[in-house]
Amino acid sequence: MSELFRIVNGALRLDIDKVRNYTAFLAEKLEKDGDTSSADRLRKMLEESDHQLRPAGAAFAKALPVDADSRFPLIERVNLKTMAEPPVVLAQDQWDTVNEFLSIAKSYAQADVQGATSLSLLMYGPPGTGKSRLARYVAKELGLELYVARLDGLISSFLGSTSKNIRALFDFAAATPCVLFLDEFDAIAKLRGDSQELGELKRVVNSFIQNLDTLGSQSIVLAATNHQELLDSAIWRRFGYRLALDFPGAELRRTMWENFAKELHFSLRDTELLVDLSEGFSGSDINEVCVRLQRRRITKQQVPLLKDAWEVLRNMSIGEGESRRFLSALKGKDEHEISTVLRERNKKLYSHAAIAHLFGVSKATAHRRAREGKS
Repeated sequence: MSELFRIVNGALRLDIDKVRNYTAFLAEKLEKDGDTSSADRLRKMLEESDHQLRPAGAAFAKALPVDADSRFPLIERVNLKTMAEPPVVLAQDQWDTVNEFLSIAKSYAQADVQGATSLSLLMYGPPGTGKSRLARYVAKELGLELYVARLDGLISSFLGSTSKNIRALFDFAAATPCVLFLDEFDAIAKLRGDSQELGELKRVVNSFIQNLDTLGSQSIVLAATNHQELLDSAIWRRFGYRLALDFPGAELRRTMWENFAKELHFSLRDTELLVDLSEGFSGSDINEVCVRLQRRRITKQQVPLLKDAWEVLRNMSIGEGESRRFLSALKGKDEHEISTVLRERNKKLYSHAAIAHLFGVSKATAHRRAREGKS
């Protein structure tokens, strides 16, 4: 059992916090597996060894590290049990990387004997492409708590304290059974050669690298960035697994609409239209469209139509990311102009009947608008 390797590792290093935390974690797993006798025995041993320990069930209510000057929390715990969200949608090559990472993570404790470094995964790509959701998925699959580093608190106003904060963060991760998630990672891992940054902050990057190097194979570290171009090359080398997450292509968008909009009951024809109309949208965008449609269903007491989805998509195509979204090209056009553009894009997909459904008009009206577009 992997927890035993971690407990022995902590004992050999005289790390009493690590021994206690992983013993409590092992007791919890045994109880879930039905071995309540062994779980109770382990908890009794913990209580007898230290009367100040919290009772079973609160074993992970450990004080979180804070900035020494501001007392601002350096990390926060994510309550995975109360979060209900749609499934993670990835391409097969992305799943191959994630599944390999999970497979190694489920047995990585044995690597302590081999002196391996921490198991780490760097996720990079534009906002909304599923990095945070994937971090939650990994933690759930491993049955571990997820702690998100608050990098805005990690970088102290007193730059000399930032290295201390980094040390406290990694000490916590080394002694606690968890997945440590470093979100917006570029905030701490900028290029050391950036002439606009202070020399002290460059030394902070070096401190981060050193702490990551010494963390050991008992820890799992995930990091995410929207600006991979800002990362130091030395940072890249510290992450054995790397995963690019980009805006989904048509096949992934189809899977997302099928998964996220299950309760909306769109027909196959409507789904194909939504797949095309959502070109350039992120997975987070598509999920938000479905959430908004669900709200409409509640407030209007009726199942949303394709017309409703079309209205929400057009609204969400405004603003950030306009240049990548097909729908942005339709902004400012009237209905007959839009009909013409859609027909020119794909006459078979955007039939007169389909356009009629989009605008909530009759097929005859759609025909007339098409003729107006030609005149």
